Amino acid sequence: MFKVASYNMHKAVGLDRRRSPERILDVLREIDADVIALQEADRRFGAREGVLPPHLLDEHSDWKAIAFGMRAASMGWHGNAILVRKAATVEWCQPIHLPSLEPRGAVTADVRFDGAPPLRVVGMHLDLSGLWRRRQAAAVMAHVEAAPEPRPAVLMGDLNEWSQAAGCLRDFARCYRIAATGPSFHASRPVGRLDRIMTSPGLRVVDCGVHASPTARRASDHLPIWAVIDG
Repeated sequence: MFKVASYNMHKAVGLDRRRSPERILDVLREIDADVIALQEADRRFGAREGVLPPHLLDEHSDWKAIAFGMRAASMGWHGNAILVRKAATVEWCQPIHLPSLEPRGAVTADVRFDGAPPLRVVGMHLDLSGLWRRRQAAAVMAHVEAAPEPRPAVLMGDLNEWSQAAGCLRDFARCYRIAATGPSFHASRPVGRLDRIMTSPGLRVVDCGVHASPTARRASDHLPIWAVIDG
């Protein structure tokens, strides 16, 4: 079994309007997941610099950021990043270019833990527009299917979709199971299930939820979600 998490970290700016990468790292330590998909992990303008300094991860965490080679100062691609345990092996990784009016992207990687079969992980942050979300969901699924080797897959991220019965979630549900993690937005009073974890057939969600510690309630406008997966 392994634990995954997804977190829109809001560029590490909390509800107190203070930017604190250290606080984000505290939240990640509380969750203690094997794989973490981050959204809004890079600054929006200029060099798109990563918000979590590399030395902070190297010296004060159990994770490493997967390098996608898109921008020298960025953690990932259009703010999407994937963290994995330092002992994990990354066998393959790619950015995913998404159709959009504003810059959007996703990231994917094949990760292996302790000799177990590799797992394909996708992190994404979809558009505010329902039409573009559906196009982006189709692009993500097509990219996963076209990857070099078939793998069990976990798709995670901020989908910006309020209803599971419609839009991109209905599209994803044709091929993936959607974990019942719970409302994660807004962190001060969670009512929206905007953040999602989805698994391919063959993987089983043993447990899942929303991480709502006092620190998490202050660190971002989203709460992180998590799932324990067998398979």
